[in-house]
Parts: sequence; structure tokens; C-alpha cells
Amino acid sequence: MRDELLALQTQLSYQEDTIAQLNEVVTRQQRDIERLTEALAQLKKQFDEMPSEQLDAQEELPPPHY
Repeated sequence: MRDELLALQTQLSYQEDTIAQLNEVVTRQQRDIERLTEALAQLKKQFDEMPSEQLDAQEELPPPHY
């Protein structure tokens, strides 16, 4: 009985450590997602603010392989 209790306590300890590591990963990923979302919003704003003449001029350039 004592060995079984010790085995369960050991297993619980490993699971708690794994959960803590996973929590750190999820937290870091959430920060990355928030940072990337903000960067995307800034790029979209810059693109929307570009004058249409500038966009048209870029579209008329021939491809680089010509």
C-alpha cells in the first residue's frame, strides 16, 4: 500500500510539472499571437493609407523575369 501511495505521489508530481511547462508554453504563444495580431493591424493600416496611385504604379511593373 505504501509503495502504491509513493508511486501515485511521484506520478502526480510529474503531472504537475508537465502542466506548469504546458502553461508556460501556452502563455508564451498567447503573447506571440497578440504581438502578431498588433503587427498585422499596423501593416493593414499602412496599406490602407497608401495612395491609390502608388498601388497602381506597382501593379503596372513587368515581372522580374522579363
